[in-house]
Amino acid sequence: MHWLWVIVVGLVLGLIAKAIIPGKQRIPLWLTVVFGILGSILGNAAAGWLGVADTRGVDWTRHALQLAGAILIVFVGDMLWASVRGRRRERV
Repeated sequence: MHWLWVIVVGLVLGLIAKAIIPGKQRIPLWLTVVFGILGSILGNAAAGWLGVADTRGVDWTRHALQLAGAILIVFVGDMLWASVRGRRRERV
């Protein structure tokens, strides 16, 4: 059941990140989920480093860091995906 939540959170974070980043991202849905999961992991790590991983109530700071991590990874991952797939000329 834990892995189902990881996939759902990755999907939600990835889709929100794609909506926030300007322009069209040409990564497939499965890669959006993977990037969202990686962004969540990065945000959790940053929350631990900053000492805000465990708070009372809703961890808004941790969630914001997870979203920021997803935005960063989707942005960089989309550029890498475009260069690997040979679509770099379309973005310019």
